[in-house]
Amino acid sequence: MVESRLVQPPTIDDVARVADVSVTTVWRVLKGNARVRPAAQEAVIRAIALLRFTPASPLLHGAPLPMRIGLIRTSESAGYLNAFMVGSLDRVAASTMQLVIEQCDMAERPAAAARRLAQRGIDGVVLPPALCDAGELLDMLEQQRMPTVLMAGQPAGSASTLDIDDFKAAYDMTTHLIALGHSRIGFIMGCPTRPASRRRYDGHCAALADHGLTTEDDLIGTGSSTYRSGLDAAELLLDAEAPPTAIFASDDDTAAATISVAHRRGLNVPSDLTVCGFGDSPVATTIWPNITTVRLPTAQMGTIAADLIAAAIAARREGHAPPAERITLPHQLVRRQSDAAPRRRPRAAIQV
Repeated sequence: MVESRLVQPPTIDDVARVADVSVTTVWRVLKGNARVRPAAQEAVIRAIALLRFTPASPLLHGAPLPMRIGLIRTSESAGYLNAFMVGSLDRVAASTMQLVIEQCDMAERPAAAARRLAQRGIDGVVLPPALCDAGELLDMLEQQRMPTVLMAGQPAGSASTLDIDDFKAAYDMTTHLIALGHSRIGFIMGCPTRPASRRRYDGHCAALADHGLTTEDDLIGTGSSTYRSGLDAAELLLDAEAPPTAIFASDDDTAAATISVAHRRGLNVPSDLTVCGFGDSPVATTIWPNITTVRLPTAQMGTIAADLIAAAIAARREGHAPPAERITLPHQLVRRQSDAAPRRRPRAAIQV
């Protein structure tokens, strides 16, 4: 006779073992404790995704049914997602909500990850970049009337959106560079198919125009929000006949790649080249010089997203249409060591 065994769900001890941290550290991540080291935080979040661990608060007698919230996680913008997930876990750990994390390889169709979540009985979905712009996925969720919150996405159907003003943030950063004295400012655009990338580009161009500067083709590079694409785009900009004195990258990974290219060419950052980024992801403070960037309130966004999806799920359970909220949060320009006024070079001597 074959013995039948029940497969036990993963525990917090399993998460600690896989992440190679203490149980206390796991609890701190679940509670959103800011004192956890970024490396340990990343290890815990990866373990949660790998084990499909679902943190949940104990249910009291008479408490409402738990809400299972799905978050599809990709490798893209990992730093952004980590901070966002900490904010989500903070709200989840203090409620009857359960966060179900599904890893999505960007080589596969995002809808497949959503279907796996549906099989696990989720009540609503949170979509971070770049999944928030995946048309097929959004159509599928809309057809299923699944409560959905989009992070940095365009308003779509009944989904709620949570974002910053990308246009204004890019406008502010470009204006900052102009105020430092830069007039030849390179710009590395993110994935051109993403609306957020287009808004940042438009904000950059608007700031140039408002200060009497033109948008020149040889000062515009295109990346895909990855370090590798940033290397290629930075090389192209610095190969220009009149290279820029400053480069504004529309994400921090691309900015870090630009600094690497500058160092390889013997350029000092920021004396020879100012470099700025966007997002304030962990890489902005783990390379030298630390990157001047636009800070997104990602942890706060995670908390608000959990509240929005909970409200949408509650409305659906009561037979009402989920409210489609449109929330824009403030950004912040954070100055570090990667920006400075352009170096004034002596004029060449006149040959007689």
